[in-house]
Amino acid sequence: MTIANLPAGTEKFATCDLCDTHKNDVSGSFRVIAPVFRNFGGLQKFSGPVTTVKCFEDNSLVKAAVESPGHGRVLVVDGGGSLRRALLGGNLGAAAAQNGWAGVVINGCVRDVAELAQSMVGIRALAAMPLPTERRDEGRRDVAVEIHGVWIRPGDWLYADEDGMLVTPMQLQAARPLYNI
Repeated sequence: MTIANLPAGTEKFATCDLCDTHKNDVSGSFRVIAPVFRNFGGLQKFSGPVTTVKCFEDNSLVKAAVESPGHGRVLVVDGGGSLRRALLGGNLGAAAAQNGWAGVVINGCVRDVAELAQSMVGIRALAAMPLPTERRDEGRRDVAVEIHGVWIRPGDWLYADEDGMLVTPMQLQAARPLYNI
């Protein structure tokens, strides 16, 4: 089995190695996300094809997404960078893990930090905030979102590990496998 044949989210990669390989890319297809996100999930390393939600202080679409089959995808949530309400908590983190999401990246806040740390899913967000959202069924799903100057589109691939996060329009081969298969 090769690296490319492993299920989404289980391939071995290092974002530093991927950046070394693609550091001279001037096409704009290799995009590194600003280092403003904290790790809250039980998995430090995750990757997969992206699906998006754009919402502001309303997690209705986040809840609907993580309660549906993830199929190894990464949910990228553009919460407008709000630090006033949490878009994901312990119950939704557990649902994401149970439903096969590789990760959830939130340009906003999370809550129930101790519970999220027990969820076997990658979770990145700006900060923790104990105040939940009001559900108003507002927002959009599967639209291009801009997160800290980086455009992320449905179908892009997101890679995250201890060193950071990056996005590409397609799945990448690992620059250097971390183990032999």
